[in-house]
Amino acid sequence: MKQIPAGEFKTHCLTVMDEVQATGQPVVVTKHGKPVVKLVPAKTKDDSIFGYMVGKAKIVGDLVSPITPIEDWDALR
Repeated sequence: MKQIPAGEFKTHCLTVMDEVQATGQPVVVTKHGKPVVKLVPAKTKDDSIFGYMVGKAKIVGDLVSPITPIEDWDALR
């Protein structure tokens, strides 16, 4: 993992941020040789509608069979 002193990070902040975003590699910013913060790429939200509801519903029971017995259906008489 790449480490960078705080003074150098301050000078090249935007360049370091662009590099982290492009490569996905985190960078640790140090102060007096001790790690202070870790700069990691942010997760981007996928705007696709496919899979949007994954895990939001649960199928319970039989979806194919009718709820009431077929003998109770007036349309089949």
